[in-house]
This record gives sequence, structure tokens and C-alpha cells, in this order.
Amino acid sequence: MVDWNTEYLAAGGNRHPSAADWDPISGLLAFGADRNLAIWSPLGNGYRGVKALLRGHTDIVNAVKFFPAPEPFSQTIISGSVDKTIRVWQSQTTSPAGFDLAATLQSHESSINSLAVFKGTDIFASGSADATIRIWRIESLGNGLSVKEVQTIQTKPKFFPLALALHSLGAGRDLALAATGTKSIVQVYVASNDGEFCHQVTLPGHEGWIRSLGITQERELADSDLLLASASHDKYIRLWRITQRKPKAKSKIEPAFGDLEKSLSNKAYKLKTSQNSYSVTFEALLLGHEDWIYTISWRLGEERLQLLSASADNSLAIWEPELSSGVWLCTTRLGEISAQKGSTTATGSTGGFYIGLWSPNGEKLISLGRTGSWRMWNYDRDQHRWLQGNGVSGHTKAVADVTWAKDGSYLLSTGSDQTTRLHAAWKRGSKCSWHEMARPQIHGYNLNCIDSIGQIEFISGADEKLLRVFDEPRATADLLDTLCDIHTNVEQNLPDAARIPVLGLSNKAVETAAGEELNTDGHADTETLTSTAPGQTLNIDSPPLEDQLARHTLWPEREKLYGHGYEISAVASSHDGTVVATSCRASSLDHAVIRLYKTQDWREVRPPLIAHSLTVTALCFSSDDRYLISVGRDRQWAVFERDSSVRPEIYLLKHSNPKGHSRMILDACWAPLEAGRVFATAGRDKMVRMWSINAAGTECTTTITAASSVTAIDISSRLLQNKIVMALGTEMGNVTLHILQLPNWTVKQTFELHNS
Repeated sequence: MVDWNTEYLAAGGNRHPSAADWDPISGLLAFGADRNLAIWSPLGNGYRGVKALLRGHTDIVNAVKFFPAPEPFSQTIISGSVDKTIRVWQSQTTSPAGFDLAATLQSHESSINSLAVFKGTDIFASGSADATIRIWRIESLGNGLSVKEVQTIQTKPKFFPLALALHSLGAGRDLALAATGTKSIVQVYVASNDGEFCHQVTLPGHEGWIRSLGITQERELADSDLLLASASHDKYIRLWRITQRKPKAKSKIEPAFGDLEKSLSNKAYKLKTSQNSYSVTFEALLLGHEDWIYTISWRLGEERLQLLSASADNSLAIWEPELSSGVWLCTTRLGEISAQKGSTTATGSTGGFYIGLWSPNGEKLISLGRTGSWRMWNYDRDQHRWLQGNGVSGHTKAVADVTWAKDGSYLLSTGSDQTTRLHAAWKRGSKCSWHEMARPQIHGYNLNCIDSIGQIEFISGADEKLLRVFDEPRATADLLDTLCDIHTNVEQNLPDAARIPVLGLSNKAVETAAGEELNTDGHADTETLTSTAPGQTLNIDSPPLEDQLARHTLWPEREKLYGHGYEISAVASSHDGTVVATSCRASSLDHAVIRLYKTQDWREVRPPLIAHSLTVTALCFSSDDRYLISVGRDRQWAVFERDSSVRPEIYLLKHSNPKGHSRMILDACWAPLEAGRVFATAGRDKMVRMWSINAAGTECTTTITAASSVTAIDISSRLLQNKIVMALGTEMGNVTLHILQLPNWTVKQTFELHNS
């Protein structure tokens, strides 16, 4: 019997202002992670990170909202995607992920960009790039629910809704819907007594697209005024007051305001329902951000009303009205306030904050940056300040390759977001949780492949004609030793740290004076950034924060390997760490070669290995390094044997099969040596084939059929009661385990791994 459980999920958040929501009842945070919906519990004290990934959408998730259910145990999540669908998820205790798909809504004709809900109602609104706003009603049906469309609103003048906000008017059943987007106006719709929404007011003033809206009560009273906030690309936040009372007369704006005189108009706009009338007046203009403002979020606490804003200027701002005058002021600013900010530097910038959210109790803040990582701030009442804590991180685009360290102590991943990340287990007594511990490579090209050479080295290939070899710095070695009990048993001197030169792609090793420590406060002047090296060690007792990952955990580049004519497609290192095999994208025999390099002096072993006519997609050494297998887009596999009689780095073609699969072969791996000379190949033809090498040649011993194209495959490194475990990954995102019985290689059991 094979037992398994999900130990770690790493997923970066989607960079869209509406792609996350924090449930005030359960404390769960749901956010879009590419085409998945990730569930995270930031209030938990176990540092577990992402709990589950909800699969269903076929394109990037742009909008996420928790539907305010009447019962705490009946959680509902609504998500909108570029795939033109809205999906409704309902909590289900029997589901491995905790939620099941309850409904799929397909009325929109383009990408869904915004959602709006309000507590106490059974409706929600969706805005799409088809220039429509649709109103939906959720109805409970026993243990399930049904959703039906009740209204379609065509935006006039035509714009794409990027933000929606829904709120009740007064103590009745009247509702106000604010909508905005690719125009500099905010439109307000009103629905009376569960009727249809009708457009009543258009609020001007902004000078750019408006990305976020928020409506809140000013006080915890039934007849309290409402405040509507809008955040725009013009770097300003505008506040509007919605009141049932007659508006107070305001003094005329003095001409000294110049161009702002028109935008600060005190005109009163009227909203009418079947029983009441309301007025909308301009309340305040909040200035302070230096770039686009992506999101705003209200918090009505027991003591005061607060507004959180997230901007592309790398800052979060908390705004509050002054008690004596009522003037809105920025009381707190968080983020990167230093010379290291700016979207042009690889390691000194978050690229701005796309999302900022309050926790249910207002004691925590979270924000999403360009790197897909969530930052968390905790309010310390004793110090009266916000302190940064550990969030979650992950790749923001496709993960192209993963590899374990040679001793299995940590995992390296690389992908199309142009980063290489090191994941390891943070061990603290009886507790253990996985985290991103280092970001060894931040590149300018999409990364395609990676492999570990030794305990302190790895090699990676990208959409460039060369490969890069990296050494572990002393800062990372000390960090892994302190937090993960991973000891570096090497005698060579490790470089202290690394940095990326301005306008460069190569991580340069830097040394520091003895006793100098790494400055992790995120503040430095411009001269310091270019002339002074980072320090020797990270003095932290928890996993690195996002700014530390991006700046202080780079690995210095040791060597560049040249020879290929096109983008690198595959790389593999021998288990003894003496030879590296590489390949590149190819459409002819001249480039579809496998080049070998000796790690002792990093010279190429000539001549290159020739067997394929198209791109070699995967390379793998056998456990004793006697054989090297290659597979490619030309549907064939080839096995090369080590020629120890001449030189140990020489490999010669031993076996090949030009028709190993009916379609291109995408991956290959070796079985443990105790099982014999056996390897597996996986292809686009939805087949996995087991091949055995014997005195007569090779033969196919077993064929396994998958539901879709198999893109990744691996086999356990040792036998378990005369059985081996094979893991298959498909292009649909499914991972299955197959238990194979020796010596016949028959499939005894099959398990599908859920992502929760």
C-alpha cells in the first residue's frame, strides 16, 4: 500500500488587481495562480503556505471573490477568468481540495476582469472585456446551489469594466452598483426593491483608467453615510460621499488651485429610489503615490475608518481622516522606500504592488508584487509599527524543470518567469514546513532546464546559446545550515555572495571584509549599490523575506558553456558529477547533437554525440553513469555507453530506435540498477514504454496508456518489496503514480495525486 500526502505547494499570484480576496469569516485567502485558484490561510501559525489548488479554468484567473454566505460552514468562492467563464466553488469537506466546482457560467463573450458581492444579498455582479456588466443571483438547492443571470448592462459610453463595487443604500433593500474601467469616469447604478439596476449618476474627475473601487459605511450605524473611493492611473484616489440627508453647502474652490479647480468640483449628484433620494458629493482627493494605483481596500474598525492603497510605486499606504479636522492623511507607508526601487533593476525592485488587502481583524496586511510573492505585515501594538512576516511565493509562469540536490536535501525549480528558486524544509524542533529559501538566478531569458552537478553546484539553460554554472555562496550555505540542517561538506572556499551588475546577466561573486554582515534593511544609496558588496551572512531566524530573496540569495556564476547554435533545450549531469550533457533546439542534423563537457576544466568533449535529426527534449544518465539516454522530437530514443577503456568522459552510441513512439518523445528516465538495465520513455502519443537492455539488444517490456500526452516521467531510485513506483505527468496537469511489479513489469496499482 502506497501512502502519500501533499507536503508543499508553491504558486505565484496573478498580477491583476482583482485576482485575490480575503474571507472575513474563515480567514482563508483565495488568489489566482495562473489558471488555478490557490487557497491559503495566512492567519494559521504553521507556516504551511498554499493549502490547495482548485483546477477548472482553462486560462488565467483575473478576478476572485468570496460570496458572503449566511452560514460560516457554507463557503462559496466566485472566480472569473480570461477563458470567458465564471466558476462558482462551494466548500465540500469530502473534497481533497476543500472545495468543489458547483457551477460554470458562460454568458460573457470576453475575459472577466472584475467581480462584486455584498453581504446580505443573494446577487453578485461581473464585469467583462465584452463591455457588459452582468448581474447574477445565487439560490440554494439543498446541498448545492444554482446561479441564474438576471440582468445584462451595456456600458454607455462603451468601456471595459475593470472594477465594480456593490453596497446597500440606507437600511432598506435598495442597492448601489459602482462601475468603472477604461474610462476616467465612475458610473453609479441603483436597484430598488430587488428590481433591475438603472444608471443614474456619472462621476467625473479622474484623468486616467480607474483600476479599483471600494464602498463602505462611514460608521457602524444603519443610517450612516457611505464613502465611495476610486483609484486611478492618474496617481490619485478620489473619495465621494453618498448621503440621504441634504448635502451641506461647501465653500467655493479658490481659483488658486489652478487646473485642479475643475476636478475638485463640489457639485451634488442625485440618486433616486422608489422611496428615498440620495446625494453624491465630492469628499476628498488623496495625493501621495508616485505611480499608478492598482487597488484600494476599506477597513471599518472599532476605533477609526482606514483605507489601504497599493501602487506601482512599490508602496502601500494607509489613509485615515484626522479626528479634529476630518482631513484625510497618509499615516503609514510600507514597501520599498529606497534607492533600490525601480522597475528596471532585476534585484532591487518589486515592480510595484498589484494587490493590497486587510486581514479580517485588521492586524495583518498582505500585498502581491511583480515576482508573484505575497508579502505580509503584522501590526505590533507594543512598538506601534508594522513588521514584515513570512508570506508565500512561487513561479508566476510555467515551471520548465525541477531537480533535486544530489543528496535530496533541497529542490531547485526554474521556468518561464526567468528565475531559479531553491525550496527546502524549515526545521524547528518537531515542526517542519517548506519554503523558498533562495533565488539563485534572476535572468533576462526564459529558463528551460536545470540539473544539480554536486552538493554546491547547478547548471541551467535558457533561451540563449550558452549554459551557465553556479556555485553556492557562503550566505546561502549558512542559511541552509541554520534553518534546514543542510550542511555543506566541502573543503573549498565558498564566495561570500553574488550580485547582478547593471545591464548584466551574469551573477558576479563578491567578497566582504571579515566580520561584515549582510545589510537586510532594504536601504542603501546609489553609490553603495555599485561599489560595496553585500555582506557575508543572513542573520535571520526564519525563511528569507521577498526583498531578501531577490537581493541577498543570488548564486555567483562560475562558468559559461558555449558550443550550441540555438536555445538550450535539455541538460543532464552525471551522478558522479564529472560530465554534463547538453542539447539545443534544432531542425537539422547539424544542431541536433548532444555536447558533453568535463566539469574538471569545463572543456567540451569532442566529437559531439550524433543520433537525432530534431530537437533533443530530454537527457538522463543511468544510476552508475554507464549509459546516457536521449529522446527527441524525431520520435526516436538513443542510448550511449561510456567507453571507460579510452577516457571515462567518452560516450559512444550503443542502441537506438527511430520509431520508439508514434509521436515525439518528451521525457525519459532510468529504473534503479537492481531492476536491471531498464529505462522508460514518454511521448505525445499518450504512451509510456519500458525498455530492457539485454545481450541481444533492446525490447519493449511494458506499455502504459495515459489519458493525455505524457510530458514528464520519473522512477523511484530504489525497489520497494520488489516493486517500483513510477510517476507520470501529463499536459493536462495530472500526476499519477503507477506501482509496477517485477520482474514482469506489470501495473499493480494506479493513484492520481490531487493538488491539496
